[in-house]
Amino acid sequence: MSNINRRNFLKLSAGIAAGTTLGAGAAYTPAALAQAGWGNQPEKGAKLRVLRWSRFVQGDIDQYMKNVQAFTAKYGIEVRVDNESWEDVRPKAAVAANTGAGPDIILGTNDDADLYPEKLLDVTDLANYLGKKYGGWYPAGEAYLRPNGKNWIGIPLGAAGSMIVYRESQVKAAGFDSFPKDTDTFLKMMQALKAKGTPGGFALGHATGDANTWCHWLVWAFGGKMVDKSGKVVLDSPETIKALEYSKELYATFIPGTLSWLDPSNNKVFLDGQISVTNNGISIYYAAKTSKDPKILAMAADINHASYPVGPAGTGIAFHLFLNQMIFKYTKYPKAAKEFIRFMMEEEQFGPWMQASIGYVAHPLAAYAKNPIWTVDPKHLQYRDAVKDLRPAGYDGKLGYASAGALADFIIVDMVAEAASGSKTPKEAAAAAQKRAERYYKV
Repeated sequence: MSNINRRNFLKLSAGIAAGTTLGAGAAYTPAALAQAGWGNQPEKGAKLRVLRWSRFVQGDIDQYMKNVQAFTAKYGIEVRVDNESWEDVRPKAAVAANTGAGPDIILGTNDDADLYPEKLLDVTDLANYLGKKYGGWYPAGEAYLRPNGKNWIGIPLGAAGSMIVYRESQVKAAGFDSFPKDTDTFLKMMQALKAKGTPGGFALGHATGDANTWCHWLVWAFGGKMVDKSGKVVLDSPETIKALEYSKELYATFIPGTLSWLDPSNNKVFLDGQISVTNNGISIYYAAKTSKDPKILAMAADINHASYPVGPAGTGIAFHLFLNQMIFKYTKYPKAAKEFIRFMMEEEQFGPWMQASIGYVAHPLAAYAKNPIWTVDPKHLQYRDAVKDLRPAGYDGKLGYASAGALADFIIVDMVAEAASGSKTPKEAAAAAQKRAERYYKV
């Protein structure tokens, strides 16, 4: 990307428990909404276009579209929904922001909203309404979408939690009764799995979800970070280099081909029985549980989930794929767009949506932690607090143009891939990543 293009690109109430149904009509009657501080009325003749990322679990899109149809039936507002891959949504959103034309609402990822905050509709009133009704927003939502601490430039949708997904039988066969809780034991397990002919594998291509999440965990686990609290790039550090040295040992245990993996890749390889360990959302488990292939269906009982191991820095904290909902200022129907998002976030719609996708998108509002989806199957629980525990990729600095641009450019992923594969030494990879990151933080 040229410097010019880069610069342009960067330039419940608490008492309501989620998982229960609100009183009949309580969420929809004008009187109830007015009492809750919401009096928005959609424009007459409104039509909406929504762009969102493609499904990874069928239940997600099926229930989402049912909710869209319910919205249309209630308001008489036609809604067109387009689906694109994670990687394709970002550039299309950037084009819409720069040209002032495109979908009214875009469901984006991470801090994309911070690339063009001036192009987005202020939704503070809607955020305040939902926050008051459903127990408050988790801090990550505010970090991403309330950059000045006052105004909301988007509404959190949640996060596709990234956890360790593994085959229990194969981990035990390698000599481990439970999944390792520290990075040293984790490496030993991965080495043992490879020796058994049941290797693991983690994405090292430009996978918006899978590669970004585990690569950030790796750097953080050893004490590395992109920037310090003042916004100074500190990626080329002894801590980062230790993480990269570890990545080289870890990569030696991987199945071949991970350097080119995108987000669907590890799902396919895992369900094909080629790997025993990876990181992913709950989509792999969902696919196994709902498969019509007896072999894959039987695999579901052997799949389990774990948190990332704790590293020398004393943390196993992870970065999860944050999902946002942005309304662009160019929309002809701002009130209808707000009403659409409000409707989709209310318990009557949001609860069944989480249940249909078995929690693929973890909730951003505290009250929804009580939704029964998290307890109906103990293998779901690991994903419940993805947004609550999420550390943004721009850590340890403030989110904004620079952090969003650096993440979109896969700087951390490329650094880990280069060091792990041996195309650069850990020191060379860290130094190159430092220079790339500085270009964004100097804009």
